[in-house]
Amino acid sequence: MGFRLEPRISTPAWLNVALSLAAVLAALVLCAGLIALAGANVIGAYAIMFESAFGDVYALTETLVKATPLVLTGLAVAVAFRAKFWNIGAEGQLLAGAVVGCWVGGFPHVPGPIAIALMLIAGAAGGALAALVPALLRVRLKVDDVVSSLLINSIVYYAMMALIEGPWKDRMSGYPNSPPIQDAANFPILMEGTRLHLGVVFAALAVPLVWLLMRRTTLGFAINAVGENAEASAYGGIRVDRVLLTAAAISGGLAGLAGICEVGGIHFQVMGEISTGYGYTGIVIAMLARLNPLGVIPAAVFFAAVMTGAEAMSRATGVPVFLAQVIQGTALITMLVALLFTAYRIRRTGGPAGVRAT
Repeated sequence: MGFRLEPRISTPAWLNVALSLAAVLAALVLCAGLIALAGANVIGAYAIMFESAFGDVYALTETLVKATPLVLTGLAVAVAFRAKFWNIGAEGQLLAGAVVGCWVGGFPHVPGPIAIALMLIAGAAGGALAALVPALLRVRLKVDDVVSSLLINSIVYYAMMALIEGPWKDRMSGYPNSPPIQDAANFPILMEGTRLHLGVVFAALAVPLVWLLMRRTTLGFAINAVGENAEASAYGGIRVDRVLLTAAAISGGLAGLAGICEVGGIHFQVMGEISTGYGYTGIVIAMLARLNPLGVIPAAVFFAAVMTGAEAMSRATGVPVFLAQVIQGTALITMLVALLFTAYRIRRTGGPAGVRAT
């Protein structure tokens, strides 16, 4: 008696949700061993982590603020991956958007709403341009987009560092940071006493807009079609190269907006630590959401809760704070396993015909 994988004809919606939840639970269970090895109570440590992320209004708003760039980078990766443009460069696109948007936000004598709008447009344009480089290399020269988009991250990062440590260095503070944006360009705070800023609203609005784009428009149909079968799409009259470039621009624009939300809502300038790997985490979030824009929000909030609560858990229990990164990486692995079972079911062989194991 043995087992074999059998392709599914269709996957029920409930199974997609159940497997995503199972992947998260499996990641927490697997990482529980590390907490136990650190000498902490597993249930108590997890309780502290999630209470620190959701326990009161301030904790909840901090989690939402942390989730904002994760939502936007998760959407960016989801759009690109739907077209099978393997955009690993959301981190660099976020930084490019932050740099360009911060420069525009420094223009003096611009009214607040106009300054914010210009920053958003500039940041999206900066991210889109950074994404179009690997896309053009793939379309024109057949360069592997995984490699080129990954390398763009380093190029953008070191170019940014050269700026803020050189000609763009803030002369007032002396630190390797850019000059701050104008006060008029700062995002409004939505709740007094917290850091809940307007960027949270932008991220929340981006989710249904991207969903509508992907599910209810001709462009979205073309992106999905190209991702499913580029050759058949080309035979059907879809201009595959143009669709890939458009998907790359949208993806980069969303990542660029994540950079602007960090500049306009949190830091008010560009610094070397403006991103703690949000672009890379966006890949995990997109996979956890199964490239569904609506699934990006719960995935991003979960990751933000882990990031927000890890420090409190570390202080209270002595568990290393980098456990948050271990949980994120483990969640990606468990989600990849879960994706296998959305496409295949396990059947028993060697026993009665047609007996299903799962």
